[in-house]
Amino acid sequence: MRWRKLTAVRNLAVFAVAVAACLFAPTAVRNSVNRAFEEFRAPLDAIPSQLSDLEKFWSLSAKSKRDLIEAGRDLARLNSAYELKVLENASLRSQIHRFEKILNLPSHEKFKTEIARVCRRDISAWWQHVTIRKGSLHGIREGYAVVYGGGVVGRIAKVNAYTSVVELVSSRKFRMAAHVAGEDRPIIYQGLGSLSLQSAHGEVFDAPADLSASATSPLRLVTSALAGTFPEGILIGEIVSLAPEPDGIFKSGRVRLPKGLASLREVAVLIPVADIKTD
Repeated sequence: MRWRKLTAVRNLAVFAVAVAACLFAPTAVRNSVNRAFEEFRAPLDAIPSQLSDLEKFWSLSAKSKRDLIEAGRDLARLNSAYELKVLENASLRSQIHRFEKILNLPSHEKFKTEIARVCRRDISAWWQHVTIRKGSLHGIREGYAVVYGGGVVGRIAKVNAYTSVVELVSSRKFRMAAHVAGEDRPIIYQGLGSLSLQSAHGEVFDAPADLSASATSPLRLVTSALAGTFPEGILIGEIVSLAPEPDGIFKSGRVRLPKGLASLREVAVLIPVADIKTD
């Protein structure tokens, strides 16, 4: 009985020391411990995604030979079409580089893409952020732009060695310069959160007073070069309403974001070429 009491006192003392260390330790020490814990937990976040990939692999392996032959035939057609596109793209790139050398122009390439798989998305923060399976070891840094086939995904908010956290374009913390497609006048975009798990919205400010939009005739909102980390012209969403602001000079309104944001599987991180050259 006495041994149990001593064990309880010892455990309580250890807990008290740990709490005191957390409260009174220097900020640098606490940040270091927190980062070490996140690096330790990062591989655990990626395990469910990797198991899902493995499950998909084995499910495809279990298909009949007939299905595999038909799928291989369709894939061969797609590969042939993609090979032609790659050759055409390479030819155009070589011509552009040759003209740049002749005219002594700077290279137009500003970004390289790093494809990453989404491995985590919390229900409690569904429209705030996602975690991807690549980090600083793959050249990713905080602030880099993230896109997908449907447009803007968001911006890298936190980087670990093997994973990164992406602040989504729907998050209230996400804010950037944008403009209407075909226009060059800047507009401020900010995430507005979600009405449900199936839909998310944003809002725009300082829109020119001569613009008008509705749900039946929306305006395409795209990225602006003024945003810095994003290339020009990538789709953000559609402006579905505009109303005068209190000052009467500009308009503000609601932005409908693409539905593809709700089912992200893979994204592309845009890495500035200038950063690659300096590494």
